[in-house]
Amino acid sequence: MELKFDDRGLIPAVVQQYDTGEVLMVAWMNAESLCLTQETKTTWFWSRSRQELWNKGATSGNMQRVISIDADCDADTLLVKVDSPGPACHTGARSCFFNRIYDAPEGAPKEE
Repeated sequence: MELKFDDRGLIPAVVQQYDTGEVLMVAWMNAESLCLTQETKTTWFWSRSRQELWNKGATSGNMQRVISIDADCDADTLLVKVDSPGPACHTGARSCFFNRIYDAPEGAPKEE
């Protein structure tokens, strides 16, 4: 399968805890970071703000061990399943997704 990188050579990567399904973060990969991820079995991303590669957890010690990588049906987004024993967010939170902006109205099905 040929992946579809955007015009900047990037592809979004959704990072998910492999055993719970918890979405931990979304980051960007280029061809080099994807290759490094596969070679080292730890996550590597492309920082758009710093314009450089970064190995998730190399500084904090919260390394993510890669279990699998899948592409979506259009081959333009990756799902990276990891074992992430520590916080995934740079804020120290377990997941980057902790800012709820909507809750279903009373009586509607809720998440379990």
